[in-house]
Amino acid sequence: MENLNITDSAQEYLSELLSKQEEPTNIKIFVSDPGTPKAETCIVYCKEGEQESDDVLFELEKINVFLENLSIPFLEDIKVDYNPDKFGGQLTIRAPNAKMPNLNENSSIEDKINYFLYSEINPSLASHGGEVHLVEVLEDTKVVLRFGGGCQGCGMVDLTLRDGVEKTLKNNIPELTEIIDSTDHTQTENAYYK
Repeated sequence: MENLNITDSAQEYLSELLSKQEEPTNIKIFVSDPGTPKAETCIVYCKEGEQESDDVLFELEKINVFLENLSIPFLEDIKVDYNPDKFGGQLTIRAPNAKMPNLNENSSIEDKINYFLYSEINPSLASHGGEVHLVEVLEDTKVVLRFGGGCQGCGMVDLTLRDGVEKTLKNNIPELTEIIDSTDHTQTENAYYK
């Protein structure tokens, strides 16, 4: 990550907040639950000495910012901006990659599964208003999934599971031996095919 896009107005605003702190304080940015649908990009105060040893320091014109090392791949293309208004203004954080799973050679099997669910499988299911989520991994080889939206109760879910989801996951993660659907398909009110 070469640069950190924190606009001048955001730096001014954050600098003013930092100047009110009793001790020398910086800003830290990280992503909680990175690479998942629950991902949240967070900006917090970081008193001097509270940063982790592998945090990456960016010395900007008006403030210093630490980025959590583990969050850096999820903070690519981040933009922090501040728009003043008559109510005091709003700090906005745009981190388009925070929820996108990111794989490397050390990625867990959960990360691999989530990557293919969110980058390949769910975009296809979205056209029918459906989605699928990882519930758990059993014995490092079996995957428990739950369908939602238009896939829950759909008459074609077995075909979707076998020819779409299972094939994609097993082709990309050969150690998987079984895909288990834990969805209650008796609920059919939003089903794409009944």
